[in-house]
Amino acid sequence: MNELILKVESIIFCSPKPLSTQEIKNCIEEDEKKKISENKINEIIEVLINKYNNEKFSFEIIKLAKGYQFLTKSKYSNITKLLLKQHSEKRLSIASLETLSIIAYKQPIIKSEIEQIRGVNCDYTINKLLEKNLIEIKGKSDKLGRPLIYITSMKFMDYFGINNLNELPTIQDFSEEENMIGDESK
Repeated sequence: MNELILKVESIIFCSPKPLSTQEIKNCIEEDEKKKISENKINEIIEVLINKYNNEKFSFEIIKLAKGYQFLTKSKYSNITKLLLKQHSEKRLSIASLETLSIIAYKQPIIKSEIEQIRGVNCDYTINKLLEKNLIEIKGKSDKLGRPLIYITSMKFMDYFGINNLNELPTIQDFSEEENMIGDESK
């Protein structure tokens, strides 16, 4: 059992992206040349999550984008942000963020619908989002010309730290009046 815990721990540790229990299970089964239940993997992950909740560790295992990944604890996020800022990929432009948010909230969606909402051509921006793997092509629409259908990817969820699209902010999260005086219900 200890050997199995160490194997699961090392698999999660070395992965640059969140790993599903199925991916972990597949690695273990290939290494051990025998079947292991997904429940066993889940039990081991719980043991590891509890282990790293201890204050002597600066990192923890987090469930993210339907998988598990080692991440720095929020207490140490400021120091790690400095390093990541130095090594980070280019930030998303305003146009990319606008296009990405339209896709996230309206998916599945075709390019002409995105352009209708934004009011500008989106070819370049969509290509950049595809290159960064933040969106993916789901298929082709039945509309005239059979345009491509776009949806967000698992990397999108990882990038924004969510497990599913229901965790995206709603309009109500942004619509609070800042200049309101007093309580409206009185």
